[in-house]
Amino acid sequence: MSRSGAVHERIGFKRHLRPEIVRGEAVYLFSESGVTALQGPHVELLASLLDGTRDLSALLRDLPEEVPAEQAGRLLTRLGAAGLIGTRSSDDTDGTAAHAYWDAAGLDASTAVGATRNAHVRVITAGGVEPDAMIGALRRAELDVTAGAARDIPPSLSIVICNDYLAPALREVDDEHRATGTPWLLVKPTGAQVWVGPVFTPGDGACWRCLAARLSANRPAEAHVQARRGVHGPAARPAVGLPSVSATAVEVAALEATKWLAGYRHAGQREIWAFDSLELRATQHAVRALPQCPACGDPDLVRKRTLRPVRVESRIKRSSDGGGHRSASAREVLDRYRHLVSPISGVVKEIRRDSRGHDFFNSYRSGTNVAAGGPGLDSLRSTLRCENGGKGVTPLHAEAGALCEAVERYSGTYHGDEARIRASFRALGDEAVHPDAFQLFDPRQFDSRTEWNAAHAAFQHVPEPFDKHGVLDWTPVWSVTNQCHRLLPTASLYYGAPSPASITASSNGCAAGSSVEDAILQALFEVIERDAVALWWYNRTRMPTIDLERMNDPFVDELRSVYASLGREVWVLDLTADLAVPVMAAISRCVDGPREDIVFGFGAHLDPRIAVKRALTELNQVMPPVLNVSEHQWRTMDVDLRRWLLTATTAEHPYLVPDPTLLTPRHSYVPQQDLRADVESIRTRLEAAGLELLVLDQTRPDVELPVVRVVVPGMRHFWSRLAQGRLYDVPLTLGRVERRAAFEELNPVPMFL
Repeated sequence: MSRSGAVHERIGFKRHLRPEIVRGEAVYLFSESGVTALQGPHVELLASLLDGTRDLSALLRDLPEEVPAEQAGRLLTRLGAAGLIGTRSSDDTDGTAAHAYWDAAGLDASTAVGATRNAHVRVITAGGVEPDAMIGALRRAELDVTAGAARDIPPSLSIVICNDYLAPALREVDDEHRATGTPWLLVKPTGAQVWVGPVFTPGDGACWRCLAARLSANRPAEAHVQARRGVHGPAARPAVGLPSVSATAVEVAALEATKWLAGYRHAGQREIWAFDSLELRATQHAVRALPQCPACGDPDLVRKRTLRPVRVESRIKRSSDGGGHRSASAREVLDRYRHLVSPISGVVKEIRRDSRGHDFFNSYRSGTNVAAGGPGLDSLRSTLRCENGGKGVTPLHAEAGALCEAVERYSGTYHGDEARIRASFRALGDEAVHPDAFQLFDPRQFDSRTEWNAAHAAFQHVPEPFDKHGVLDWTPVWSVTNQCHRLLPTASLYYGAPSPASITASSNGCAAGSSVEDAILQALFEVIERDAVALWWYNRTRMPTIDLERMNDPFVDELRSVYASLGREVWVLDLTADLAVPVMAAISRCVDGPREDIVFGFGAHLDPRIAVKRALTELNQVMPPVLNVSEHQWRTMDVDLRRWLLTATTAEHPYLVPDPTLLTPRHSYVPQQDLRADVESIRTRLEAAGLELLVLDQTRPDVELPVVRVVVPGMRHFWSRLAQGRLYDVPLTLGRVERRAAFEELNPVPMFL
């Protein structure tokens, strides 16, 4: 109830509470946040004495005879524990609004006022912003303020104002404050959107470099322009703002500084408060520490993780709906990782539903797709135009999928802290995997690469032949098959890594999951799916169909009805190849339009029913961009996709249509309760086919959503990579063709999905 030794402090209701006594009913305490009713046999009698004019002895002296002192003491203790009464020193100025404010904040008002009056605040500018408005706001808050260089007394708090949170001068500010341990509040009082916060507290939470890493990642176009110009730091922008908007920022900053100095702590002090003056909308964006931050963390964390063996542990399946078997539900994943979403400080800029097309499509988008990037303006446009996607049988599963895919792409992006060995292939020996083993370009593709690259989209890019004498970066990946590390070119594993012209990176085999085992299994399904698609597509073999009607599944039935209402038909081909993991292709075409607009989606899973639903949900995901394409969209569309949509027909591509002479395969599937059992089942099949399973754990310490990249040398991507091997051998082994296809006989249309 009172501080030790403060026996003469006066006791009363907190100043932000106004009591009203209704005799025989209750004592009502009115505050800004509502009304509290106090009831009890003696509370009305005691309440009239809690006006802040009496200390404990005077209060007990003035108690009515019918209120025992012992019972009054117990009641005072309960009221104090509930935060309804407090003590006031003898020199308190009673009834001030400031004291009531600190009472409402849950602080001792006298201590809070004293702390703000005795504190010193320093104002620092970075980037040419004038400090006068900020200094004025702080002085109106009755704070002791200096500007510029520190005086003899160290500041209790620094206010740093700038016109851009990436201003280069902030690096020196951050270094200085971490060296002295001084907290500092960052403020941007310029622009139509002003920012306040966070408060950086050295040694506790994020530093400025943690925030700068997030901000930079969310400004890819600016980074591209500055890199092309050879300029460091953010791009200059025109002066935008109004005095009233700037005043809003500095007054809020002054308030936050006052609260901090008074001792009030809240979660918002670790966030950016962004105020959109045009829409009068304020949002908050969490700023979290990066455990691998080179300034305040351990920059070796990612390398250490890479060098550890990848262990597949027992992991019980807790979710079997939504198109897969997972160790956590979609809701759990969203709840656990939604903090990663923010257009300012997030790993994922946004998650939004794709509003094009039918609601049934359940298609979600999440930020830019770094896997679509590369050098040059065209690749930048591709990166900004392409978005990460999420699909599912419900909106919840699609939203979780969009989040996971965006995190997957972020985790697979080169940050500079990855484990690397610099050497030539020739110098590394058997530990290194030759790029031809997994890039799988035919020598004839290298010979015609100039003409090919000019005629096709960036996804189909054919690099230069690999030089085994050239020196480049290599990264260890774990061989689950041989229980040792192998080395692959870093540029083949991470988007944006410094790359020789002979290496390309793709998203094939990358997956995020609720556990490492979950992620590995999803990545394996993708590798197997794309391999099976390539075997079918480039050999143009007719395949059996799946009888969707006999599935007797409400989702499938509704999908067929929705597509029929759009004037489209849907069918599913069974593409399962030699690994006996069910792979399906869902195909749809328009039956009453000027073009067939043929599109498809693919899916793989040990459970054939789930494989079908995965293919169908991917078909849903690709449908929105195809419906009602505008003239602008036609011009900016992937050239291979545009050519396909404008010209392709099932008559010209009969391999898209089921072969009526082939019976639907019967897949034997025995459900397992453990994800590890599924991973081991697929591993056994790969090794029986003479294939090696390689896994790279790409989980980022600042995210902790498990992300892996799986590489199986020899397995095919479904893009146009036409080297000898499985692409020619497996169709013959399976009896799909009578002889191995010649290079010139393969499908000239590259798969473009």
